Amino acid sequence: MSKPKLTYFDAPVSRGEECRLAFHLAGVEFEDVRLKRDQWLAYKPTTPFGSVPVLELEGHPPLAQSNAILVLLGRRYGLHPKDDFEAARHEAVMGHVEDLRAAVSPSLRIADEAEKKKAREALATGYLPTWGERTERQLGDGPFFAGGKIHVVDIKLFITVRWFASGAVDHVPATVFAPFPKLTRLYESFRDDARVKAWYAKG
Repeated sequence: MSKPKLTYFDAPVSRGEECRLAFHLAGVEFEDVRLKRDQWLAYKPTTPFGSVPVLELEGHPPLAQSNAILVLLGRRYGLHPKDDFEAARHEAVMGHVEDLRAAVSPSLRIADEAEKKKAREALATGYLPTWGERTERQLGDGPFFAGGKIHVVDIKLFITVRWFASGAVDHVPATVFAPFPKLTRLYESFRDDARVKAWYAKG
């Protein structure tokens, strides 16, 4: 059987990076297809919903939507709960991450710098702290969402906090989630996992 094939943009960020990390943490070899921006327009019409990531498995049609991909990989490789209610709790938080992306994405398309600054500052003082507080309420004794074992929900939370902590989001303090100790602990514990360090050491 051929290796699973995952297609996403050539960047270590967002939804595609979450799926790459899931494969890596599961110890599963996969074909890591990284699209250049000039390849996207030709590839887009071939995708299920006009978006990436897209997962291709032998004998199946292409699968899109990062949460669907992550849940599938999690179920196959022990990175998602077997209990149906506990799995639903994880998936609720994964949806909560996508809510954040939907809230922040419009500001990525603002060309006027003053207008973008205003929108981002509003996010930094309103939506993002509220999102962090609601996430914090879902976390337990840690270090990860379900205790000592990494699941796909932890990948999504890590990638999201990492985005802001990197300082890459203009006009939003890199410390925007620092007031939330459980979320910070999850982020740091995931970052410091030997397998995660090995993934990013590859460059």
